[in-house]
Amino acid sequence: MTNSDAIISIKNLKVALGGVSVLDIPSFLLHEKEIVSLIGPNGSGKSTLLLVLNCLLRPISGAIAYRQEAIVTREELLRYRRRVSMVFQEPLLFDTTVYNNVASGLKIRGVKRNEIRERTMRYLKCFNIEQLANRSARKLSGGESQRVSLARAFAIEPEIIFLDEPFSALDPPTRHALTDDLEKIVRESGITAVMVTHDQSEALRMSDRIAVMNSGKIVQTGNPSMVMNSPVNGFVANFVGMETILEGRVLKDNQGVLLVSVAGKEIDAVGDARVDDAVYCCIRPENVTIDIFDPDDMTSARNVFPGEILDIDSLGPFLRLSLDCTGLPLVAYVTREAFATLHLAEGKNVFASFKATSVHLVRRKR
Repeated sequence: MTNSDAIISIKNLKVALGGVSVLDIPSFLLHEKEIVSLIGPNGSGKSTLLLVLNCLLRPISGAIAYRQEAIVTREELLRYRRRVSMVFQEPLLFDTTVYNNVASGLKIRGVKRNEIRERTMRYLKCFNIEQLANRSARKLSGGESQRVSLARAFAIEPEIIFLDEPFSALDPPTRHALTDDLEKIVRESGITAVMVTHDQSEALRMSDRIAVMNSGKIVQTGNPSMVMNSPVNGFVANFVGMETILEGRVLKDNQGVLLVSVAGKEIDAVGDARVDDAVYCCIRPENVTIDIFDPDDMTSARNVFPGEILDIDSLGPFLRLSLDCTGLPLVAYVTREAFATLHLAEGKNVFASFKATSVHLVRRKR
């Protein structure tokens, strides 16, 4: 995809609040019918970027273009704003019925009465709230209120919708059900979407592309698999769940399989680093296998280390094991069934193994 394919493009964008720089993005492209998730720690600039893209916050410098036309004049701004919609973390509903809330954007735009009714009822049905049409917005649950907010945003049939953590205040069952409905409607309607989320599983599930932000900058962008499995630096690796990040140095290159010295041990890894490069070895916990017997003769994994379980944490259907492999720290996930079958416990000696292809190498500065 190129600039000419972009529905929104920004260049040299800078935003400051109270004299402090909060956003510095040299370039960003949003393509038609694309779903992009913005992820990153609190204060990284995700919501600020969303407000700028929605033209609710003015940058101190830089340009925003809609379909290759810069948004400069008040008329251009108004035309653009009529093509976009935004849903906030907290539903902002009028003190009237659900029907009137969903219809409000259409009324402001001067849509004919028959079309207002048709579109309002259509989107009430899309979000499974048609039975609430005559209920007061004051008498809704949190999930119902957010469904109304989403139906109102979609009823104007925008080209682009901006979503600022729309599910963060909801309980898990409500959140999952609403995510299902939202993903289906976005895909079927072909609307371009940008969503801020702290839920990485949500980002993985819905996104065509993920942008990771830190300190007001986009530090990596790419398809979900690329971002999650090939982080560009230690920050991204840590943020997306590479819970084991080890400093090492490449000792040898054996036809693409690298021998890396880490904490006095040697790890086989696959990557494009060079001999003598300083690197981070990043390993996802789900790629570390735990055994109680040495699996050396029974596994294709090139890396096998004896170790001790130091700590155990519950993560829903999984258990997180913190290991000390005689100076080499590793984190592994195991199912509850495997945990019980292997009789695992804190202090137990085990063997941890992982494949060379499970090690992602990131060059680091010396």
